[in-house]
Amino acid sequence: MSAETHGRVGYWRFRFRVWRGQRPFWAGLLTILAGGPIAYFPYAHLSLGGLTLAMATTAGAGSLIIGVLLVVLGLTMWFQAVARVFAGVASIMLALVSLVVSNIGGFLMGFLLGLIGGALAVAWAPADPAAEPGADPAELPDGGDADGGGQDEYVETDEYAYEHDHAVEANGRHSAG
Repeated sequence: MSAETHGRVGYWRFRFRVWRGQRPFWAGLLTILAGGPIAYFPYAHLSLGGLTLAMATTAGAGSLIIGVLLVVLGLTMWFQAVARVFAGVASIMLALVSLVVSNIGGFLMGFLLGLIGGALAVAWAPADPAAEPGADPAELPDGGDADGGGQDEYVETDEYAYEHDHAVEANGRHSAG
């Protein structure tokens, strides 16, 4: 492998890692994988030797809809990270419904993947934006100290102490008057 090829692969790998870090990637992947067994098993025809087992149920269309919706919700988690909580709760609900509708949730495989993916989507939070490279600490509003030492210290006055004590005397509730 040449240095140029290694550079291109490294660049795309870095870009994928950045993209993956900005969204609930694993939650979306597990939710997409959950849709597979839920949608597949009601239409599967398994062959055991010369015997064909058809597992088609009357809820085959419901299973297909649940499986497709789980795939769509997984893609939503990837491409619309803002809707992650809705997509996570919806995937948990669909996984629970699949227990009844689709052969025990795709023989528990799709059910468990859907539950875990939905829970990961609800629990995921975006990272704090990193400080801009090249930002000069002296230009920060607090004077550049990490502990906020550049700001004025707060000094408690008698007026503040009177208001604070008065509010606490009212059964621990703060009152406006």
